Amino acid sequence: MSLKSRGELPSRSVISQKWTLLLCVGCFCAGMFFTNRMWAVPESKGITRTTAVEAEKLKLVSEGCDPKTLQQKFVKRDSKDIIGEVHKTHHAIQTLDKTISNLEMELAAARAAQESIVNGSPISEDLQKTESSGRKRYLMVVGINTAFSSRKRRDSVRATWMPQGEKRKKLEEEKGIIIRFVIGHSATSGGILDRAIEAEDKKHGDFLRLEHVEGYLELSAKTKIYFATAVALWDAEFYVKVDDDVHVNIATLGETLVRHRKKPRLYIGCMKSGPVLAQKGVRYHEPEYWKFGEAGNKYFRHATGQLYAISKDLARYISINQHVLHKYANEDVSLGSWFIGLDAEHIDDRRLCCGTPPDCEWKAQAGNACVASFDWSCSGICRSSERIKEVHRRCGEGENALWNAVF
Repeated sequence: MSLKSRGELPSRSVISQKWTLLLCVGCFCAGMFFTNRMWAVPESKGITRTTAVEAEKLKLVSEGCDPKTLQQKFVKRDSKDIIGEVHKTHHAIQTLDKTISNLEMELAAARAAQESIVNGSPISEDLQKTESSGRKRYLMVVGINTAFSSRKRRDSVRATWMPQGEKRKKLEEEKGIIIRFVIGHSATSGGILDRAIEAEDKKHGDFLRLEHVEGYLELSAKTKIYFATAVALWDAEFYVKVDDDVHVNIATLGETLVRHRKKPRLYIGCMKSGPVLAQKGVRYHEPEYWKFGEAGNKYFRHATGQLYAISKDLARYISINQHVLHKYANEDVSLGSWFIGLDAEHIDDRRLCCGTPPDCEWKAQAGNACVASFDWSCSGICRSSERIKEVHRRCGEGENALWNAVF
């Protein structure tokens, strides 16, 4: 029993050592196998990428294409492309701006037509022409500010410097000059005052009716509506406002304006800077005097209200922004205030505010014909319906001057 016991112990010990050795060898092999797989993949990918980049660089260098040289070529080519794109973009912006301007004017005309329909007023002949045909380009639109009580003044203007009938139509077609008396409506729509203007317009056909209630304290509002309506009806280079007690030489006015036709945002007139009147009850009282500083201050420079002209871009500006433009008591001050924050050029031309004879007569004889003549003491020609014929005879440019003028 003892011998068998002793013999069995060595055999078990030998078997355990063999299995242990085989197990160790197997573990080592398995470790080597998995170690090689884990490190082989990243190492091969890294080598492949590096080799591809280097091979591409070597290929470029071998062909004489240095990467720095190529980059410079690409920069030059990109610069040319950018300049070309800038020119194209600038041209596209200009085209778009013209398109927007045309749409704005068409929209203004459509609004005027809509307001006429809503208010039950007949659409004017001028507006009907604008809607039915393409817009013709004109040199200027001259709006003569008038009132219901100024029939004699209007007749005196018709008898002197404002062409009538076929001559007025010829003036529009050949010279591109539109002239209209500008008036709104009475507080009682369709009353005797409105009917009188309608009868007068039917006879002469020289009115521009505004969607505006007439009143002396509403001149600033009337001015805004006039420019907005005029720019909607007629595509002109200049828009002029003149009072019905002022004498005007139309040819001289046209020649004066065309000298500045290439300039943008023009505001032309006799520039002045009168006192701000704070005292109530006096003529030209300014209720908002406190906005202009201390007592005794003067207004900013602005054109006197008897006659002034603005270019189309400023008229369009008024049309687009008329609902937010502030109105002061005096119409000429209001107009000047609308342009203060703009890059507008103020042109002070004293020929737009000559005196009546002998002042305008002396200037005409000296070869410096006046555009407009009136008396400062009356803010117009004193007793204009009686005296304007004398002013026209002594200071008028003559009928041939208008038809011979080249604008």
